[in-house]
Amino acid sequence: MRWAKSWLGVGGVLVVFTSFALGQSTSQYQRGEEVLRHYFAHQVQLLAQRCLQQVQSAQKWPQLRQKYRQQLLEMLGLWPLPPRTPLRAQVTGKIATEQFVVEKVHFQSMPGLYVTGNLYIPRGKGPFPAVLYVCGHSRVKKGNISYGNKVAYQHHGIWFAQNGYVCLMIDSLQLGEIEGLHHGTYGVRRGGKWHYRWWWFSLGYTPAGVEAWNCVRALDYLQSRPEVDPKRIGVTGRSGGGAYSWWITAIDPRIRVAVPVAGITDLEDHVVHGTVEGHCDCMFMVNTYRWDYPQVAALAAPRPLLIANTDKDGIFPLRGVMNVYWRVRRVYSLLGALDRVGLQISEGPHRDIQELQVAAFRWFDRFLQNRRDPVPQVASKLFQPEQLRVFQQLPSDQINTRVDHLFIRRPQARLPKDQRDWEQMCKHWTTGLKSKTFRGWPRQPVPLHPEVLFSKRQGPLHLIVLQFQSQAEVPLPVFVLARQAQTGSAPPLGDQVEFHLLGAEQWSQWKAALALRFPKAPFLENATQQTEAAFPARVSPGQVHVLVLTRGVGPTAWNPQERHHIQILRRFYLLGQTWEGMRTWDLLRTLELFGHPELHKLLAARGLKLQPEQFVLRAQGQEAALALYGALFFSGSVPLRLELEQMPSSHMGGPQLLNVLQVLDLPQTLALVAARHPVRLLCKDPAPWRYARQVAQRLQWPSDQLQLVATTKR
Repeated sequence: MRWAKSWLGVGGVLVVFTSFALGQSTSQYQRGEEVLRHYFAHQVQLLAQRCLQQVQSAQKWPQLRQKYRQQLLEMLGLWPLPPRTPLRAQVTGKIATEQFVVEKVHFQSMPGLYVTGNLYIPRGKGPFPAVLYVCGHSRVKKGNISYGNKVAYQHHGIWFAQNGYVCLMIDSLQLGEIEGLHHGTYGVRRGGKWHYRWWWFSLGYTPAGVEAWNCVRALDYLQSRPEVDPKRIGVTGRSGGGAYSWWITAIDPRIRVAVPVAGITDLEDHVVHGTVEGHCDCMFMVNTYRWDYPQVAALAAPRPLLIANTDKDGIFPLRGVMNVYWRVRRVYSLLGALDRVGLQISEGPHRDIQELQVAAFRWFDRFLQNRRDPVPQVASKLFQPEQLRVFQQLPSDQINTRVDHLFIRRPQARLPKDQRDWEQMCKHWTTGLKSKTFRGWPRQPVPLHPEVLFSKRQGPLHLIVLQFQSQAEVPLPVFVLARQAQTGSAPPLGDQVEFHLLGAEQWSQWKAALALRFPKAPFLENATQQTEAAFPARVSPGQVHVLVLTRGVGPTAWNPQERHHIQILRRFYLLGQTWEGMRTWDLLRTLELFGHPELHKLLAARGLKLQPEQFVLRAQGQEAALALYGALFFSGSVPLRLELEQMPSSHMGGPQLLNVLQVLDLPQTLALVAARHPVRLLCKDPAPWRYARQVAQRLQWPSDQLQLVATTKR
């Protein structure tokens, strides 16, 4: 039977890079695509300017390095570090040659999380320097048996062993002998459909954390071996392995020498130029602290570091690699260690080419063996996949295939003891949300700059279309619809303003009704033609309704093509945000707008006088959950009440907010918000909201503070 080896891109896809470049969509979505393109470019520029800005002297570096290392551990899901449980290492077989021995090994980086690998040990008297080789994405399978990507990269381990190094080559979580998953948000195609694990965003999970932890425990294993000099350990790998080389170098000082190959570029490449679309999730930390990638690379300083890449690599472009190098080089220069940082650029595409191998071998010889001899030859592959296989039967207690559910520790919700305890819990949750979930919100909001784009009366109805700045690159429209109390009477006084936070479906309904009555109003082109389009909500005399259209919805919608849409969501994630998190910001800004005196003057000049005594915020489905968080951070003087329908009961299936499940879930958020604003929730089943009800009962809230109403409406 033939054995199949496929070289995959870092994303693990056969086509290395397929671009869904922003701005190349139909005219219907041109406005949204342009807003998105400018926004991403502006955000990347802000983070690039901030990157390593604090590093100004050698004296400050040790303290900053410690701070950055802890932040990176947190962004990998490794802070605090998991317990170092027994490795339970086993050798399942050996291959002996004249120059070296290969041991087929496995260990458990945590109970049930198996790491399979091959340990190449040179013959002779040790202890020897050691190299941890972390493998990129290369599938080696025969039928249903995966032999691990260590088989594809075996020639590296062979060379190291032939030249006096112990080399441990470990499989990655995906494409190992036990096939886990790197493609949570990139997606896995099964049965003609794409499947996603968007809850990775909310959980703050990335397979990069698992790979980093497996590397930490691999170092533990190497240091346990008598053949290894524990003070002379290096790391290398290419493509995905290049990324894992960066993670372990950055977080573990036991790495004395590092040669990451084709494993890093900057945010401009990923977000603006679209290389994120060629990568799966193992390449990225959860960017809570909003880093650009030179900050990861700088954590190697002042240890010997060689950055290696090819000049025509489509997923690690030369421009971004050079930017990383020059920024890291500045740190090494401050530390007086320029002789310890190097750059190897070879001609070629994204491939494991010989010139890069030779450069890596020479770098390790120089700094781990103290020799500068020429590299006489580059090793070839010697073994068939069956020879390097560790497991003849996969362990039944493995958690590799479901580690994404288990890796991040979620807090357990508890009921408050009393009011004082509850206030402390609320403070803890709010602080956590600010630091972990909404850290990507602007530090200094731009002025709102409201302007009126359209104002017209049609019978008793009055429509005003506004525009304001949610962020510097994000202008958003707002529709204000009012009905006069009587025909010919004075304009209504908006003592109660009802805000409708709309999703795409709700906007389509409102748009059809508005276009029928105000066909010349802006943003109503391509409306569904209906002869008797009814307003989705009752517009009663004297009422004022505000349609909240956050980014990506309505006039700023982008092309909804599935593969295009998911890469937009992933771009937000790389910036330390989520689309839903920034939609929550847009909602907050809209609420703030209607408490702004400048807006009241603009509306009054068009005959609509607002004297709001109460805001009512209405939302359904996913938007209902976003409304909760908008209300939580609303600080206006006008009282706010929430009317919500059919809200998801967990972020596992609800809107994705960065790291939110490390703080709380929606039942706790409902209680947190209801403590501040009255909430009425229509739901098919009140049972998932039991926690909020129990809090209300224990703290003896008024009956109208939290109302859970069972309904059959979907």
